[in-house]
Amino acid sequence: MAQTPLAYLNAEFLDSNEARPIRLLSEYLEPLRRFHDQKIQDTVVFFGSARVDSRERAERALKTLRARGVPVADGKYEIELQKSRKAVEWARYYEEARELASLLTTWSRTLESDNHRFVVTSGGGPGIMEAANRGAHEAGGKTIGLNIRLPFEQDANPYITDGLQFEFHYFFMRKFWFAYLAKALVIFPGGFGTCDELFEILTLAQTDKLSKKIAVILYGSDYWDEVLSLKPMVEWGAIAEQDVELLQRSDAPADAFQQLRDHLIANHLEPPSEQEAAAPGIAKTRG
Repeated sequence: MAQTPLAYLNAEFLDSNEARPIRLLSEYLEPLRRFHDQKIQDTVVFFGSARVDSRERAERALKTLRARGVPVADGKYEIELQKSRKAVEWARYYEEARELASLLTTWSRTLESDNHRFVVTSGGGPGIMEAANRGAHEAGGKTIGLNIRLPFEQDANPYITDGLQFEFHYFFMRKFWFAYLAKALVIFPGGFGTCDELFEILTLAQTDKLSKKIAVILYGSDYWDEVLSLKPMVEWGAIAEQDVELLQRSDAPADAFQQLRDHLIANHLEPPSEQEAAAPGIAKTRG
């Protein structure tokens, strides 16, 4: 008679509704162990659209489309051409996210610490996520990708550090890891997912649910000024006037880096207060 498998080795049970709490806990404990083993103390998270491509690829695609050519009367071609031109314009954000991640990583590597500080982190996929991981990788630093398993494949980009590529089933556990280690966020132009992540962090900051000061930088005024205006929220009384100050703005990698550096030095490199020193950090989670 075959032995009955131990419950914690029973794949059928682990995939059942009853075992959901175990799966949730696994998406907390397994990343926690890896972050500890790789000496990751804290992060700076880059959010933004997965649809932004590098300038090289965008220009190559436009060149290919033009070379293919079709009669002028073909309206579909004109639409494709317009989208491709927009993609080249949009590519500036890929290159600027890449540059900013490189600047931040180069600086963070000069810090004296037993742990890795302010590690560039993204959602692990293409677009702005790839650009951030790529810039950090090119600067010689560690870089993290917190991917999500979706019905349509979102493959992890190739610039994530070995051992720091994660794949989550539960969106809220992925969001937990974005927020838990983050000391700053940079929000590049993006869609619903980017806005969801932005407002989640703003809500946590507004309601004092974050145990540390976190900088939130909106990058790209041309985009965000059209898409996001908080002034009506203040005028209607939906948010307080000081809530608007939770957001900083930037339009250049050097300026965004200076804002990040100033915030990180002032709030996370100065000697901690007694309360901060007592807070459970990632580097001292395991007793």
